[in-house]
Amino acid sequence: MDSKLSRRTFLVAGGAVGGGLLVGCSRGGEVSPLAAGAKPGEVALNAWLKIGPEGTCTIAVPRQEMGQGCYTGLAQLVADEIDADWDSVRVEQAPIDGVYANRTMFLDALPFDEHDDGMVANGARWAMTQFAEILGVQLTGGSTSLRDAWGPMRHAGASARAMLVKAAARRLGVPEAELATEKGTVMHAKSGQRLSYGELASAAAQVPPPSEPRLKRPDQFKLIGQDVARVDIPAKTNGTAPYGIDARPEGIIYAAIAMSPTQGGTVLGFDDAAARAMKGVIEVVPVADDAVAVVAEHYWQARKAVDALAIDWDAGPHAALNDAEIEGWLKAGLDSDDALGYREDGDAAGKLGRAARVVEATYQVPFLAHATMEPHNCTVRFDGDGAEVWCGSQGPTVAQWEASNVLDLAMDDVIVHTPYLGGGFGGRAELTVLRQAARIAMAVPRRPVQLIWSREDDMRHDAYRPAAMARLRAGLDAQGNISGWHARHASPSVSKSFMGRVLPWVASDGPDNSNVDGSADLPYAVADILVDHVATDTPVPVGFWRSVGHSQNAFFTESFVDEVAHAAGRDPFAFRRTLLRGKPRFLTVLETAAAKAGWTEPLPEGRARGIAIQKSFGSIVAQVAEVSVDGEAVKVERVVCVIDCGTVVSPDIVKAQMEGGIVYGLSALLYGEINVERGEIVQGNFPDYEMVRLATAPRIEVHIIADGHAPGGVGEPGTPPVAPAVTNAIFAATGKRIRQLPLARSGIAIG
Repeated sequence: MDSKLSRRTFLVAGGAVGGGLLVGCSRGGEVSPLAAGAKPGEVALNAWLKIGPEGTCTIAVPRQEMGQGCYTGLAQLVADEIDADWDSVRVEQAPIDGVYANRTMFLDALPFDEHDDGMVANGARWAMTQFAEILGVQLTGGSTSLRDAWGPMRHAGASARAMLVKAAARRLGVPEAELATEKGTVMHAKSGQRLSYGELASAAAQVPPPSEPRLKRPDQFKLIGQDVARVDIPAKTNGTAPYGIDARPEGIIYAAIAMSPTQGGTVLGFDDAAARAMKGVIEVVPVADDAVAVVAEHYWQARKAVDALAIDWDAGPHAALNDAEIEGWLKAGLDSDDALGYREDGDAAGKLGRAARVVEATYQVPFLAHATMEPHNCTVRFDGDGAEVWCGSQGPTVAQWEASNVLDLAMDDVIVHTPYLGGGFGGRAELTVLRQAARIAMAVPRRPVQLIWSREDDMRHDAYRPAAMARLRAGLDAQGNISGWHARHASPSVSKSFMGRVLPWVASDGPDNSNVDGSADLPYAVADILVDHVATDTPVPVGFWRSVGHSQNAFFTESFVDEVAHAAGRDPFAFRRTLLRGKPRFLTVLETAAAKAGWTEPLPEGRARGIAIQKSFGSIVAQVAEVSVDGEAVKVERVVCVIDCGTVVSPDIVKAQMEGGIVYGLSALLYGEINVERGEIVQGNFPDYEMVRLATAPRIEVHIIADGHAPGGVGEPGTPPVAPAVTNAIFAATGKRIRQLPLARSGIAIG
């Protein structure tokens, strides 16, 4: 793999250093990556846009659509800058090419606040940008799709508009300044002449793209900031949307797989006689040291044959692993002297030692599964000297790397198709199913084989949200102000675990910001603060889960702020207001949420409210949860959500993502838990891993603050605040503090 990667690195680095436009409008004279897929009459003006003879604008979206609306939102950026008619806009998945690299995802990994404008921070950003461009990785995650595309895709649209205007000026023999663009046409008001983009595309393609095209001012936007028809909805409602599991290349056959039930278990041997005798069975394939697959003409034949395999499993070194042992490791981490500091301002230890009062609490959350609607699957056709892959992947570049490595092919000989993803939430960044499918395909060459994990496979062989614990301590002075703060976290490192599976050749032993996201960047005015973390590795694989570290750390931090407020005898909302002095964006979001929820208005007996605020992925979200209590049962009745995500591209998509994130977070809060017994994952399907359903969903109200700042993410920021908002409301209603999730762990019944 190293030699193939070096070749890739050299080629992409050559393109980046050789003066090519990194935004994809030109690459040193190379043909646009879209040209190869252009239909007759279509003209590719740059790496992001093709125009057809009838004026259709086809926009290449370099991120994967998994329900978050990126096909629509990102297309709006190009369409607005080029002044396209939205009815003429089409979207297609961008091919794998370094020009579409996700730089923002790499920049987010740096340990610097966005406002840090120092020499070290800026130097690190420059170096990381160069690294991202050289590596050329297309990734979807970290709520970066819009944030990363905001510059390049607007630039591409504005550049194409300038090229079209210049081509029109030449054809009409008039100055460019006399021309205007509107809904897919270039107009000359003085003469009344109008040319469509379809008429101009070929000539425009001969115009050198401007290096610095004029971008629209916000007051000139026509599509950005407006709700438009989502491009993915028609196919998703009429059943024609192509997901990975829908891949049907000619001659397709199917595979099912048996994987070790225990963490770290292996196959000692197996008897496949019964399986091979079953109807439709084509081959039995030892996939790795921990899995055996059956290939058959139909999936159900393969599934039944897998069940007929007599496999002798070696349970491995973790055959006795259980929840209690893992909890013991986390507790030991909290008491360890080997913590890595992520933030240290002032003298937290000294201030805590001299405090008039110290408030302390320990919180705990379990492993969580991704539980996507579409289980993991991958289709591979291997022809000996080439391969084709169909896989819903959040990282198509990395998928191409991995497929070429397993199949021992050059990357250019591997074609990767990335259809719609039936849910991702970070889980489809994993490559296990692709790796397995590629190995199976080698056993049945020249026939495309589709490996489908059953729901039980998917649930029991996930890369889970980490189990984690945190101990927080705050000192209060005589006036009830925070005088010192120490947050100690213990959990497995997501980045280390992920890199060990997916990119083992990349060093991953350094700091992992996701361990303390939402804790180390505490927004409150606390002068003396220490935030550290103890890496507590477990045999259970962990991975990126919607909002990553923020998902648990918001629960830890915002629950504790509530506890400190009550210890100081202060209203939780007023307490936060005081601590957010000097943070006007935070204050606006917090105050708007309180006002929209009627924070000061009385509630009927048995009802109460809780509040929480969290900044994640460039956006600030505050939520107020309203709960009702009936005997021992608690029901979440209402969630008021306010988000400041800077410039808003599509308000309806923002609202939908907030609603989805809240429901996802509520599912984790109310029910979510992955347990380990005798080295095995207990939960196997949705009856074991319950979700919030229509009947149990609260009323959700979303309010958007569009303040003109650069766009923030929206796919993940809705999830973190909901758990502490609800648990703070439960305390307000019952006097019972919730420090362990899900709620059943704390003896709370769900109404």
